[in-house]
Order: sequence, then C-alpha cells, then structure tokens
Amino acid sequence: MSVDDDAGGPAPSVARRGLVRAGLGGAALLGTGLLCVASTASGTRPEPGVGGPRPTGPGPAWRELAAGNLRWRTLHERHPDESRTVRRVLMGGQHPFAVVLGCVDSRVPPELVVDQGLGDLLTVRSAGQVLDEAVLGSIAYGVLELDVPLVVVLGHQGCGAVAAAVDADATHAPLPAHLRYLADQIRPAVDPGLPRHARVDAAVTAHVRRVTASLAAEPDLVGRVASGRLAVVGARYELSSQRVTRLD
Repeated sequence: MSVDDDAGGPAPSVARRGLVRAGLGGAALLGTGLLCVASTASGTRPEPGVGGPRPTGPGPAWRELAAGNLRWRTLHERHPDESRTVRRVLMGGQHPFAVVLGCVDSRVPPELVVDQGLGDLLTVRSAGQVLDEAVLGSIAYGVLELDVPLVVVLGHQGCGAVAAAVDADATHAPLPAHLRYLADQIRPAVDPGLPRHARVDAAVTAHVRRVTASLAAEPDLVGRVASGRLAVVGARYELSSQRVTRLD
C-alpha cells in the first residue's frame, strides 16, 4: 500500500516552489517558544517538547512518515524540528518516534525523504540494509532504551548493493572480503530466473521483506511486536517518483 491515499497535485512551478519554501520558512516564530507549523495529512504535529507530544504508537508514527513523504514528493517540505527552541529542548534528551534502517545510498537520506528533523528519527544505515551485530544493536537500542514504537526497513529503487549481489551471483566473480559479506547477505533474495533489470528490482523488494521478517523475529523485539507496542514494517523508496510505499 502507498504511504498516503492522495496522489497529490501536479508539482508547482519553480517560481512557486521558491514562494512556498519562503512562506514556510517565514512561518516559524523563534525565540518565544511558539512555532507555527504546516498542517499535514496526519494533522498538525507540534515541535517536540514545545507545543505537544510526538506520535506515540506504530500507526500514528507511520502516518507521520507518510505525511512527510507526501510533502517531500510534492515539494512542500517544511524541514521540521530545526529551530533554536527545539535544539535547546533536545539538549535534555531524545524521544524519536521511529527507527529507520536505510541504505547508505546518498540519494536516499531518510530524514529528507520523509521530511523529518532533529530528534524525530533514529537512523541506522548500511549498504543494502544488511544486518550485522552493530546494526541489530543500534535498532535494539532505539526500541528497548528509547521505547520507539516503529521500525521501518527502507529499501530503494536502483540499489547498488543489490545490483552488485545480483552480478556476483551471476558471474561468480570474486569480491573483496567486506563486499562479499554484503553480497552473501543479499544473495538469498535474488531470483536467477529473471532478466537482470527485473532481477535487481525484485531482489530489492524481496530483501526488504527478508530483513523485516528477521527483525520482527528478533528475541529482544518479538514480544513487543506480539503485544502491538512495536511494528516492524518494510518499505520502498522510488527514485523516479520520490514515493515511499509500504510493503505489506
């Protein structure tokens, strides 16, 4: 399912984009503890510790990410939670509402593609969202220590790590040790019966599903998933449309 039910209107002109961004930037009232923020598909979400709470459950957390992605892909980003007031509040602690395990690809920074800011996301990145002990420990820290209610495994169109795994599987060419580790972790998601382009694209989705299932079954997380306190979901980001789609 898509992260939102609205396709969004046509992209504004370049001139209008500048006006929109200038208007959104000028809406914030800094230094007084008051911030005026844009209304989103999930309602107005105040800044942390300033005007109200963050999303507190898996459903509201996902809806906030969905609303942020809609802003991003329609060029209505508001770059929230960057004000002087918020920076001061965050000195006292952090309360992110989602963990995002994303790829290291420079085209897919999670905070940008779902339009979030300081203190909003606990972001963990590895090539191809490959799991290892450091990645697992980082995710567990967010869930167990910070009580984050949502973990998102975010794959993306055109993933270079997945493409390298596909090619290594096809050619059996030797890879440097660390790259071989990545390819070996992704290889079970590769369907050798598909043409190369389709094989890469299908492997992106299949690998996200495998990582999501593995995380949901982690002994430290499974109890929270079973009780509904935590959701572990897979998603894909399309470079062509900038859309994040949840994989159910």
